[in-house]
This record gives sequence, structure tokens and C-alpha cells, in this order.
Amino acid sequence: MLDNINFEYYDSVDSTNDRIKERAHAGEKQGLVISAGTQTAGKGRIGRKWESPKHDSIATSMLLTPQEISLEAVPTITVVAAMAVRDALSRLYGLEGKIKWPNDIVLDGKKICGILTEMEMKDGAVWFVVVGIGVNVHNKSFDEEIAYKATSVDLELIKENRIGETGHRAELTKAIWESFKRYYNIFIKTQDMSGLKEEYERNLANFGERVRIEAQENSYEAIAKGITAKGELIVEVDKKEQIIRTGEVSVRGIYGYV
Repeated sequence: MLDNINFEYYDSVDSTNDRIKERAHAGEKQGLVISAGTQTAGKGRIGRKWESPKHDSIATSMLLTPQEISLEAVPTITVVAAMAVRDALSRLYGLEGKIKWPNDIVLDGKKICGILTEMEMKDGAVWFVVVGIGVNVHNKSFDEEIAYKATSVDLELIKENRIGETGHRAELTKAIWESFKRYYNIFIKTQDMSGLKEEYERNLANFGERVRIEAQENSYEAIAKGITAKGELIVEVDKKEQIIRTGEVSVRGIYGYV
């Protein structure tokens, strides 16, 4: 179980995930959170770079040292983290995001966060897990290649004509990890999504709708039906259910990113 959260903040780091790994190797206890004003070498899924403009976005990572967790349960922690970000945005700002499987939070069809979970093994078992979260808060513009699918807290508040309201990075960071603690402690009891599945599906983008599954070798259309207890996506293809696992597979809306 995750009991205590210990927050540390740095103006600039290479990667909050890498800083957590260093501390884990030094024997740090579970619950350490390292956040930074900017990252010089932030990482995203599938080897992508994650941009962290100085003091515009959240870059934050937590150390977990779960006891006797199965290797197959570790990727599901990313799904749990997505629920925490969605919940924190809802509670603090009334921004009701949807989860684009497995772990993107989208508002008005645009992505507001990225999540990267990494782990290390020791003696044939999971040694520690690092959960890294990046959230766009004050960003007003984005690089051309992602501008069509990216948004921020402040941009969404502007869309809602909430003049004078802005996000708060420290406040949101704290709220995210508080929500994560609650969800994670439900998850770790069973090491699956059985206790969280209903809420996740309630907030799943494209639930019951047609999506495009993009794999390395081919792509095809399917209907999103929900998730398994392991956090895998259930889709229907030609009236037969299939299971989509995380990895180098992307799920897109038929007419755009969502």
C-alpha cells in the first residue's frame, strides 16, 4: 500500500524519471515524488521526447516499490495514473476530460498530458516502478507537429470563457498524486482493474464507438467495448471481440486524434 508521499521540487532536471531511478538505487523509500520546473531530457512513450517548457507544464514522477507485484500487472499502473490525472483536473478546475486508451487525457478532443511508467528488475522480480506524468498547464502554443492535438489547462479555461482563471502547477501536482494514492491502493489489493474498471470505462473516450487500431504492420477499424481487468482494450471486429494490449499500438478516432 502507498501510505506517505514525500514531495521534492527542482527548478531544472534532465528527467524526473531518471532522478527517481537514481534515488531508488540509493535505497529511497516508496512515495518519493520529484517535480521540476523544466526537463532537459524528458521522455514519452515509445521513445518519444516529452517537451517541458520552463514553468509552463508539470513534470513529476513517483517512486513505487510494490511488494511481490507480478510483472504483468506493472503496465496497468499507467492506466491507474491516467485516472488520477483526469480526477484531479475535474476536482480542481471542473475540466471533465476523457481517457484515450490507455493513458492519454483529452479535453475537447486534444491531449493535455503524457504518462510514462518504467520499472527495474532485481533477482528475477520487480524491484521498483517509476510513474512519470507531464501535464500542460500554462502552455499557450505548441510545436507545429503537435499543435492540432495538444491543449493545456489555461487554454481550456479560456475556451470556457473563465476569464482570469488559470491553472496552478503545484496545486495540480499535489492533487494528482493524492488521487493516484487513492486509486493505486485500490489497484494494488488485486493487482488489476477489477475495483476501478467501471469508473475507467465511464470516462473512456470512444466507448461504444468506431476507432482505428494502428499497429506496425497494419491498421483496421473496430468498435471500442471497454477494458479487461488487466487494463487491456476490448474491441469488436466483425462481431468478434479482440484484446488490444499496450505497446506499439495506437488507437485513433475515425476522423482524427480522438
